Amino acid sequence: MNKIVSSSLLVLSLVFFNSCKEGNASEKVKKENIITAKKRDVEITKGSAEIQFDITEYDFGTVNEGEIVEAKFMVTNSGKTDLVISNVQASCGCTVPVWPRTPIKPGDSAEVLANFNTAGKPNRQAKTLTLITNTARGREVLKLKGSVTPRVYTDDEIRKRIKPLKKN
Repeated sequence: MNKIVSSSLLVLSLVFFNSCKEGNASEKVKKENIITAKKRDVEITKGSAEIQFDITEYDFGTVNEGEIVEAKFMVTNSGKTDLVISNVQASCGCTVPVWPRTPIKPGDSAEVLANFNTAGKPNRQAKTLTLITNTARGREVLKLKGSVTPRVYTDDEIRKRIKPLKKN
């Protein structure tokens, strides 16, 4: 039994070490395939949609906690094919994006909106929107920033929020 295990380990070791002798994978790639791929990539990006923004960072200044800030970003398709914004992801649940669901034709513009709810978000704030597009980069990032003045509660509001302890 011991000889069978030893023989099996020896065979597996030989197979393993021989498979590593053939060199790395990058040596096996043909140079003409690399050149063809680069040419293809250049052609793809020539005809792709291109995106331009009027601004990429919206500073909402100073607002009071509880206000809803609406940021508007104007998006222009400066490419040769339709611009598609397939998704917009906000950095947190307090920011809700609204974007055009239909393709933006070359030369046309549309708005991307972001509604930021400042409730429970006092002090300095910085939020991002990540646009997923059919541009060469594929992702674009827009930013919102500003300061939220904390809400000041009256004594009566504080008393209403504090629940009395239950007696056993």
